[in-house]
Amino acid sequence: MGESTQITLDPQWQRQLGDELEKDYMRSLHEFLATRQQQGAVIYPPQSQWFAALNSTPFDKVRVVILGQDPYHGPGQAHGLCFSVMPNIKVPPSLANIYKELKSDLAVEPPNHGCLTAWAEQGVLLLNATLTVEQSQAGAHQGKGWETLTDSIINQINDHRQGVVFMLWGSYAQKKASMIDAERHLVLQSVHPSPLSAYRGFFGCGHFSKANHYLESQGLDSVDWRLPRLKETVQEELDF
Repeated sequence: MGESTQITLDPQWQRQLGDELEKDYMRSLHEFLATRQQQGAVIYPPQSQWFAALNSTPFDKVRVVILGQDPYHGPGQAHGLCFSVMPNIKVPPSLANIYKELKSDLAVEPPNHGCLTAWAEQGVLLLNATLTVEQSQAGAHQGKGWETLTDSIINQINDHRQGVVFMLWGSYAQKKASMIDAERHLVLQSVHPSPLSAYRGFFGCGHFSKANHYLESQGLDSVDWRLPRLKETVQEELDF
């Protein structure tokens, strides 16, 4: 997208994606985003965090991919990792349900925050299909080019890595299953953890233990799904 964007990209991903960021669709996307900013639109996450998922999880470290759709569109929430919010921001309902399933599946106690950076640093790529959104307008940047880039990211992992776990939650994420070679990777599918659907199969899906068993079967380290508690937080303790 050019140096004017002041965005840095992890060298491994830069090498893997090659000239993808300079293609016409990305130039058009950059022009769209710049125009919306000039028009006063509030875009989340901040520009420096658009590629936070890739910068937090280098290509060679990816062990698990969790695919989201849009960043959160409330103030202070989105920071470039799907389902994750900044510390001291109230845990969103879908993430609260993810924590409930973790506790049921692996007896992992929920933390007192919603920041999933510790997962990303272990090789869990927390990738939204669309990397930006506008304040209070879910889906505002869908169909502008981000999906082409994130599909390319999925293709790179599918083609050039082996033994990666893909967690596809909800109908939107499940559409990506056709892009993944299930003989070389593990594809786990479920309904979305949203309160609207979690009781129809997300609860009890066991994806976290299944992911770890698969990784261990491939001779890889399992993921420690526990998240460190914050020493200071303004958020009230979650009631599980």
